[in-house]
Amino acid sequence: MERSAEEELERRSKFLHSLIQKKKAEEHHEQNQNLNVRVRASDMPFPLQSQAFRCARDHLDSMASGKLDSKRLALALKKEFDSSYGPAWHCIVGTSFGSYVTHSLGGFLYFSIDKVYVLLFKTAVEPLEQ
Repeated sequence: MERSAEEELERRSKFLHSLIQKKKAEEHHEQNQNLNVRVRASDMPFPLQSQAFRCARDHLDSMASGKLDSKRLALALKKEFDSSYGPAWHCIVGTSFGSYVTHSLGGFLYFSIDKVYVLLFKTAVEPLEQ
C-alpha cells in the first residue's frame, strides 16, 4: 500500500514538473517571436538563451546601415558570455556555415535572428601546469 502511494506521488510530481516546463517553454517561445529569433538547437537554460538573444538583437539593431558585421557580433556575444559565465565561450556568426563542435553540458545554443545564424558554445578550460 505504501509503495503505491509513493509511486503515485512520484507520477504526479513528474506530471506537474512537465506542465511547468511546458509553460516556461511557451513563454520563452513568445519572447523569441518578439525578437524574430528561432532556436535551431540548444541545451542551454532559458535565461542564458534570452541573454544571448537580447545581446544579438541589440548589436544587430546598432549596426550602421543594416549591414551585418559578423565578426563584431561574434566578439560581442563571446565577451558578454565570458564576462557573465566564465571563460571559454566561442561564437560563430554568419549567413552560411557548417560546424561540428564539442561543448560543455548546458553551454550550447544555435539560433537564427533575422537571416543571421549564431552558434554560441562553451568548452571546458584546463589550467596550464608549469
